[in-house]
Amino acid sequence: MESANHTGIAEFVLLGLSDDPQLQPLFFGLFLCMYLVTLLGNLLIILAVSFDSHLHSPMYFFLCNLSFVELCLTSATIPKMLVNIQAQRKDISYRGCLTQVYFLMIFAGMDNFLLTLMACDRFVAICQPLNYTVIMNPRLCVLLVLLSWLIMFLVSLRHILLLK
Repeated sequence: MESANHTGIAEFVLLGLSDDPQLQPLFFGLFLCMYLVTLLGNLLIILAVSFDSHLHSPMYFFLCNLSFVELCLTSATIPKMLVNIQAQRKDISYRGCLTQVYFLMIFAGMDNFLLTLMACDRFVAICQPLNYTVIMNPRLCVLLVLLSWLIMFLVSLRHILLLK
């Protein structure tokens, strides 16, 4: 007979920033303000790019996508942290942790992909200025962003399935 540990993990205990109860409202207010400023700033970028026709170029298309990804990235982690600070709880379920890590990996990877696409866009604009509009057409930009999303979904899913 083979002996093995059959203990199941139900939740993780998060250490947090401080055990001092007097600092918890300060941390809550600080992180809530940073979260709201991040949401407002990224929403303003998205609205500005969407409503101003002068900003309908590949660089601003990628910037708009980057702002959306930043909204999602902060929304994948900060709300749970705010709930934990407010409720004085320091636990997260195993499934909740895997879900949060999955989305964190997707959005962090998309940040990298979008910054790379923006760098490629600037490279083409500088090195091929006469062919820029032909090379970086809207169809290619959308295709590159969709391909980035697909790659990150699959890579993140693979990592999470390996953790199960």
